[in-house]
Amino acid sequence: MTTSPSTALHPVIDKVTQRITERSKTLRSTYLSQLEQMRGRGPRRASLSCANQAHANAAMDSGTKIWLNQAQKPNIGIVTAYNDMLSAHQPYEHYPAQIRQTALRFGGTAQVAGAVPAMCDGVTQGRPGMELSLFSRDVIAQATAVALTHDAFDATLCLGICDKIVPGLLIGALAFGHLPTIFIPAGPMGSGLSNKEKAAVRERYAQGKATKEELLAAESAAYHSAGTCTFYGTANSNQMLLEAMGLHLPGAAFVHPGDPLRSVLTDAAVERVLQLTEQSGNYKPIGQLVNEKTIVNAVIALLATGGSTNHTIHWIAVARAAGIIIDWQDFDELSSVIPLLTRVYPNGTADVNAFEDAGGPVFVIRELLSAGLMHADVMTVYGDDGLNSHTSRPVLTEDGKVKWEALPAESTDTTVVRNVTDPFAPTGGLRLLHGNLGRAIVKASAVPEDAWIIKAPAKVFESQDALVKAYKAGELNMDFVAVVIFQGPQANGMPELHQFTPVLGSLMSAGYKVALVTDGRMSGASGKVPAALHVSPEVAQGGPLGKVRDGDVVELNVHTGELRALVDADVWSQRAVRELSKEVTFGYGRDLFAAQRRVVTAPEHGASTLFID
Repeated sequence: MTTSPSTALHPVIDKVTQRITERSKTLRSTYLSQLEQMRGRGPRRASLSCANQAHANAAMDSGTKIWLNQAQKPNIGIVTAYNDMLSAHQPYEHYPAQIRQTALRFGGTAQVAGAVPAMCDGVTQGRPGMELSLFSRDVIAQATAVALTHDAFDATLCLGICDKIVPGLLIGALAFGHLPTIFIPAGPMGSGLSNKEKAAVRERYAQGKATKEELLAAESAAYHSAGTCTFYGTANSNQMLLEAMGLHLPGAAFVHPGDPLRSVLTDAAVERVLQLTEQSGNYKPIGQLVNEKTIVNAVIALLATGGSTNHTIHWIAVARAAGIIIDWQDFDELSSVIPLLTRVYPNGTADVNAFEDAGGPVFVIRELLSAGLMHADVMTVYGDDGLNSHTSRPVLTEDGKVKWEALPAESTDTTVVRNVTDPFAPTGGLRLLHGNLGRAIVKASAVPEDAWIIKAPAKVFESQDALVKAYKAGELNMDFVAVVIFQGPQANGMPELHQFTPVLGSLMSAGYKVALVTDGRMSGASGKVPAALHVSPEVAQGGPLGKVRDGDVVELNVHTGELRALVDADVWSQRAVRELSKEVTFGYGRDLFAAQRRVVTAPEHGASTLFID
């Protein structure tokens, strides 16, 4: 199926985009004005004093130093999230050396401008350190700004993949919107133990039917090498969204770390970013590239693939960094017309390697464009045909170079990826819920449709541990709605609540009707349990979810978008919101983030500590 430039844009997408543009007019205008003021003439190093330049170049080898001191060739600032505990980021260890060599070959130079922290949510799940995870996004944004504030660079290459790292790098890069920027991924690990088998062992362990040794063996077989985890969580959703925004080279997301094509794509990204600088005559700064249409394309890609609920928080903050204001209503209206084109775990049984083999992100982008379900007329880092330039897959040629080839008209595995004319569902993966409990997000694509409506008594908990304890005591063998409060950003930093997944999943498997309603989050690993997440306002801010008491009947209805407690209105109005009985804010670095907890905005405003006006 070939994309036609004349395909009419869907009217709902046009309406939402126009609304965002109008809403953002003043803020966006200010941002673009500031970008223009930051724009230089010629290499940035030329504006540095001799002492400044000497400091910036002191550690470079003599050959590179000559080029740098000439101040005529473009210099790339590398911002890296490398560490060797994140499997996804471990491959980045040797990227800077390759980038420096490649830059010299193509008439430029490159330096590591700085590194950013990159914690692994997989290591901190269920641990106190997870309370720093969401805040780490803004720390990464600030660290990116610190790296680039040396003002010695003409372009940026961002090395980052995982959950908070990509949004943080992107927010930081947008603060330097006058610089062309490309993100370089490192790819997923190969397929190991299937996600379905891993989840089954987790459920058996929660039920006491598997030993810790069996659980560890299963987890190690699933997470077994360098690369991103292979389920379609936040990290891999990041990669889909970057592809849809045109911030990657086309099809770069899911090439394995050890594939020879991976190294060639990295070289190609270096060559390409040098072609986008002011000196090149083809200037494409990231602040102009990321606009209202680009942001809408990212949201559409998320919805069409059933991606991570975390991005209903992160991309609001990303958009705000570019002077653009989006909200959950925008997500919901777009979701009503965007078909679900993929089934990748936890929305199915396949992993991201199967997704890539069946067509991958470029297939999804091509299909959406063909139906007028994405903006084609956007600027990207590659090609001159807008997003149409991002509908071909990279392949390695016999002479060791990369070329881009058109995909087959049909998916090679329709159980994983489908054409837009034959979607898995007519609407997208996320829905907005609202009612007397507040506003929330549900990942509908991961939930069987026969579980889209639940009406059951509430059981209220103030922590993950309290719910797990009740489960182990046999107190949850019933139909119920788990209401878990004080899990929002102001209460405790909004950690992910993955301990619930095997517990509630096992109860569903036993035949009970269960659901979760919380002001916390579960991210891209949200599974088959219907879960109303990010309930706003959070209870720590007086949100009505704190009025729920044990035994109140709670209704969650994905079809109608309702989220409510079926309590008499007079009784409800007289109830007080619970107060946090015990606040633990020290240990594991949590005491250093007290200021962030006080000022952080609501999830629908990006859960940001940076944009609080």
